[in-house]
Amino acid sequence: MTPLARLEEVTVRHGGHVVTLRPTLRAAMTLERLYNGWSGFLLHFDQFHLNTVQTLIRASAVSHVAAEALLSSLEGKPLKQIKATLEGPCVALLSRFLNPTGDDEGQGAETPKKTGKALSWSDAYAELYQIGTGWLGWTPQETWAATPTEITEAFKGKLAMLKAIHGSAEEDPAPQANDYTPERLKEIEELGHDPAFDRNKLHGLKARLNA
Repeated sequence: MTPLARLEEVTVRHGGHVVTLRPTLRAAMTLERLYNGWSGFLLHFDQFHLNTVQTLIRASAVSHVAAEALLSSLEGKPLKQIKATLEGPCVALLSRFLNPTGDDEGQGAETPKKTGKALSWSDAYAELYQIGTGWLGWTPQETWAATPTEITEAFKGKLAMLKAIHGSAEEDPAPQANDYTPERLKEIEELGHDPAFDRNKLHGLKARLNA
């Protein structure tokens, strides 16, 4: 397990049950759509709707079996006890979904920014999926299981590698994230250069992901 993965994971404990939660891309897309956006989800969570809390845990749990065992152990318990057990870890997990960089200027439930204008969360997640399966050459399963932060950091590494190998050509058009399939990257390596590489535009793309 990488240090980054450990930082993003949250642990829930109750009795002898231990459940590890991860803010994966699949979970992010699932939860964001549940109530037509993160604002709607947070409203339900703030009111501690039990179904909402259970959905959050099920969507984010590394082990489905462990999650179901934990939730079963809480069935019939007073709501106050359930809240005391689950609220803290769930709040920590939501902070990782909504502010994965951990800085003081996280987006919260508001839409992320795309070069100065609003970008919907669903569009941002779709772009990360394209980067994972296109630029990085990961399988769909690997991309869904990664967190947005892991995808972004791996993407930065790929850009740094391309820059180190091929340099930059500012007069050329910028590549699109989904242009860089594994086949395309192999072709670039064989050619020894990438005529579509544009340093300035790539800085803009990285800024969109870090916004």
